[in-house]
Amino acid sequence: QVQLVESGGGSVQAGGSLRLSCVASGVIFRIDAMGWYRQAPGKQRDLVAVISRGGITNYADSVKGRFTISRDNAKNTVYLQMNTLKPEDTAVYSCNAQVVNYSARPGDYWGPGTQVTVSS
Repeated sequence: QVQLVESGGGSVQAGGSLRLSCVASGVIFRIDAMGWYRQAPGKQRDLVAVISRGGITNYADSVKGRFTISRDNAKNTVYLQMNTLKPEDTAVYSCNAQVVNYSARPGDYWGPGTQVTVSS
């Protein structure tokens, strides 16, 4: 089994910064894509940013130029640096990992989420 745990959420004023981290643990042979998603109250969960094992990134238009996703493959960790935060960034942020186990079987795993609140 695989577990993902996020950290780094909190409350910040508009214009501020936060850095989220997500660590994967358990039976892991390889982690392919890792990503961050967010869900605001009453809305669907949306992609924020995704990064391949080789470091290729993709961002939602709403965060381009403000957020940076990165990863440390040796630590099974993905990060999200969030700068120039806006009130509309307020949401629960969850990480996702596409994990391959030692039987070469892929699986899609999610963390429980961490709250980010941006006040104006």
